[in-house]
Amino acid sequence: MNRRTPLRGFLAADGISLVGTRVSMIAIPWLVLTTTGSATQTGLVTLAEMLPLVTLKALTGPLVDRLGPRRVAVTADLVSVLVVGAVPLLHVLGMLHFATLLVLVALAGAMRGPGDGAKHAMVPLLVEHAEVPMERATGLAAAVERTATTLGAAFAGGLVALVGPANALALDAVSFAASAGVLLTVTRGLPRHLEAHAPAAPVAVRRGSRAGAYLAELREGWDFLRRDPVLVGICAMVAVTNLLDQAYSGLLVPVWGKQSGYGVGAVGLLFAVFSAASIAGAVTASAWGARLPRFRTYLLAFLVAGAPRFVALALPTPLWGVLVVAVLGGFASGFINPVLGAVTFERIPAPMMGRVSSLNSALCWSLIPFGGVLGGALVSSYGLSPALIVVGAGYFAATMLPALQPRWREMDRRPTRDGRVLQQS
Repeated sequence: MNRRTPLRGFLAADGISLVGTRVSMIAIPWLVLTTTGSATQTGLVTLAEMLPLVTLKALTGPLVDRLGPRRVAVTADLVSVLVVGAVPLLHVLGMLHFATLLVLVALAGAMRGPGDGAKHAMVPLLVEHAEVPMERATGLAAAVERTATTLGAAFAGGLVALVGPANALALDAVSFAASAGVLLTVTRGLPRHLEAHAPAAPVAVRRGSRAGAYLAELREGWDFLRRDPVLVGICAMVAVTNLLDQAYSGLLVPVWGKQSGYGVGAVGLLFAVFSAASIAGAVTASAWGARLPRFRTYLLAFLVAGAPRFVALALPTPLWGVLVVAVLGGFASGFINPVLGAVTFERIPAPMMGRVSSLNSALCWSLIPFGGVLGGALVSSYGLSPALIVVGAGYFAATMLPALQPRWREMDRRPTRDGRVLQQS
């Protein structure tokens, strides 16, 4: 087997899973809206999925380190087949009540959290086996994610319209089965490699219960994360930008589309153009990212991809001008995740990859649910243009503050396979 086959297979499995997730993100809310007509119940379903997803992603890191990321990822996908598949089955049988749907959605989120965390922890192991630069793998992963998210949303919308939301969820269940099957197939010759870095790190095991030992391992992961200033800085910055991005995409852009008179078509076009450009940027980063200075790439990418988007909408910019900003910003944004992902993976010791990376990811997602609330409050209080300027200024401050902090320049340190560290100028 080619050394890069497991990495390629992992990317394929991730793409399949992401398309399925997009189907559920559209099908489940639509199912609730069409059966209950309640926006409140629709919001409860979203909360029921996200709360256990984020919580268990943070808390199951030690489990990933103990059992190995491959085993946890495949198990989570296989259990998800049963949980998600139960929704269309119960719907056909006339047994799908709202309370039952809430439980199933919560269970699906509970499986997706550790499953996503385990897949994330597999990346450094697969990169090591493939013998490719970390930026190439993280760039390809970002391209796959953005492509699957963009095309998956369009596919999901058409599928839900064609077969109905409940039946569409059957495809989501199939996607989990396919993802598990691909992962098992492409990594079947590498179980020892994928488990080699998975044993729990030595901890002062507390006398008493196994729960105490588990909590000690979880605390060890937290202690490592909070003591690394670069990881803490990345985590805080991404949490803030995720909050502001959610305010932008979930509320500010739709309000702009309505108030500007361009309509919902312009909103869809803006997102499509930005996504297409970001895919091109991520592919470019996968090819050339290893040759670029990380810190300067980070600053330039966020300088182009961040605040200009908000300013373009706040000013009376013609639609073509907004789209030009979207193309430039989208392409620049494609370089961000490859750089940040490479830095994060390289700074976490292999035996602690599961718990530290899962905590990091969960914290980065923690503010997303509040983005729409923030955007709505600002628009209601000050109007659209001032809200865009305020959010854009916050975005600029959060992403450019590292320019004033010398510790962020440690991003340019690249470890080699023999353990040496290279400092890029």
